[in-house]
Amino acid sequence: MIRVENMFRLGDKQVLRISDRKEFGVYLTDGSEDKVLLPVKQVPEGAAIGDELEVFLYRDSQDRMIATTKQPLISLGKVALLTVKDVGKVGAFLDWGLEKDLLLPFKEQTYKVNTNDKVLVALYTDKSDRLCATMKVYPYLEKNKNFKKDDQVKGIVYEISSNFGAFVAIDNRYSALIPKKDLPQNIKAGDEVFARVTGVKADGKVDLSVREKAYIQMSIDADRLVKYMQEHDGVIPFTDKASPQLIGETMNMSKNEFKRAVGNLLKSGMITIETDSITLKKMENYGV
Repeated sequence: MIRVENMFRLGDKQVLRISDRKEFGVYLTDGSEDKVLLPVKQVPEGAAIGDELEVFLYRDSQDRMIATTKQPLISLGKVALLTVKDVGKVGAFLDWGLEKDLLLPFKEQTYKVNTNDKVLVALYTDKSDRLCATMKVYPYLEKNKNFKKDDQVKGIVYEISSNFGAFVAIDNRYSALIPKKDLPQNIKAGDEVFARVTGVKADGKVDLSVREKAYIQMSIDADRLVKYMQEHDGVIPFTDKASPQLIGETMNMSKNEFKRAVGNLLKSGMITIETDSITLKKMENYGV
């Protein structure tokens, strides 16, 4: 929710009128007695008293409300992918297109960020009525009932839950989840993912999978196993009886997916299964 201070909307664009001109800029008003400064380097050429300007309101380095005609990369209550310019004693500082960098306090970080990282954040006002960024974006994301099953989407993983799975922001805007049962082992917060919509709930919550439909995925996984064997002397050093953890760490697939892919290769006569390994047959036929 946008806070109001002296009738001006901090963190948002609004149209204000020039009321006074000074050497250092012009003062803008919303029709009341309150005024906010637009620095001289931001004043459009030819602007005169009485003209209306669309400006964005934020706070300068001395915590004074100030106007700019620049277009920031994020506004209050919205979500955007921003770049970390520096990390200091109180948090990280983000490039949001304005002269004063945007603070991302340590307490608002869901994982450690470093300089040049791109992070998904929302813009909010803190207890001191200052604009800050937060990586806890779930409350700021929208729900969308218009997605259809099997739609292909792109998003950012912004949180991993051991109970639910990976929370994803589709197009940096819509709330979605890769359920725990469909979660590949190597996905982490901050990753960009290309996914398939597997379901849309009545309230607009979207479920995703980064894997294809089963019959397509089985072929993809079988190709992955062949490639692995080609790169490792034609051998996988375990069978489908191995632990899910070993299979996941080595092949980045679940045990069931691994078993289906092995079964596919066995049926096609491409492999033999030994006591403790799987071997690719006729390796010269596969470029080895």
